[in-house]
Amino acid sequence: MINLRQKRIIVTFLMHLGDLILITPFLQVLRRHAKDSDITLVVDAKVADVVRYNPNIDHLVTIDKKGKDNSVAALWHIGRRLHANKYDILINLHPNERTSFLAAVIHAGQFVGMSHFLARPLMNRYTRLDRLHLHAADMYINVLDQLGINDYRNDGLQIFTGPAWDKKAADFYAAQGVTEQSTLIGFNIGSAVPQKRWPAKRFAAVADYFAEQGYTCVFFGGSMDEQMVQEATGQMKYNAIIATGKFSIGELAAAIRRCSLFITNDSGPMHVAVSQHVPLVALYGPSNPKFYGPYTNNAIILESTDHYEEGKSMKKIIKEGHYKGISVISMKDVIIAGEELLQRKG
Repeated sequence: MINLRQKRIIVTFLMHLGDLILITPFLQVLRRHAKDSDITLVVDAKVADVVRYNPNIDHLVTIDKKGKDNSVAALWHIGRRLHANKYDILINLHPNERTSFLAAVIHAGQFVGMSHFLARPLMNRYTRLDRLHLHAADMYINVLDQLGINDYRNDGLQIFTGPAWDKKAADFYAAQGVTEQSTLIGFNIGSAVPQKRWPAKRFAAVADYFAEQGYTCVFFGGSMDEQMVQEATGQMKYNAIIATGKFSIGELAAAIRRCSLFITNDSGPMHVAVSQHVPLVALYGPSNPKFYGPYTNNAIILESTDHYEEGKSMKKIIKEGHYKGISVISMKDVIIAGEELLQRKG
């Protein structure tokens, strides 16, 4: 069993929005077992808001991996600066080349977790990511299991917001005429993968249905989703609040927290909603919710297929084209699921 107490620990993880949210249970488990230790987390600067106020880390190091730090030389200099801190333990949580190189350059007393195969000879303990049996959040916790930790208690996905983010969300809603009596339903219609997007016109119809019942509909997403949201809201009979592209990640978490229901494709904002304990309807196409679905019991997952090919990546499944398209999910099913969650919430 690895001794995590009274150590200088650094965790390296340079993945995307949803992935970073999914390691927050790992951070909570790590913190509990690392008594009197100092924990540093290294993340992509673009998504750092996810963990900026996380109480389970002591220091946050950000890397602009697609900008000024997008070179071997930049990573080398960052790694050497971090090496000066003389970390006792480095836990690398992903085997991609960039993170593995950085972890190797930091050269902590113990190098554990996972890495690209070229860096494995430098490791003290290599752990595999169990992609075949575990949800992604549990897959990262399982790294600690392989290191001898067997208490996995956690509170699920967590994004802690700061006062400025909370104020930005509150001011935005006040400007839109939202009051304490307003019941908000959030919609996230975008996704980086086109095959994971339910048709915009169906989101519009579902939003109109709930607007007719007296709910206030809010469309979220990033600036890349603005055209899709305009397409959807342009087909609605009722007015909706457009929050697309208005918030940073931290502000988005604060804004989504105000919702009583969230209807979403499989994408990063779905995990943001889970982190804020918002009930959600999640729509799934080629990806398997067993591994990357909502990490909560307060969700209804609607799937377009009843069979997933184990061991195949989503990219390969899409390329082969043997799955049912996400459009087979009906508007009726989405509405029924939404109403059920609203009734549960009361």
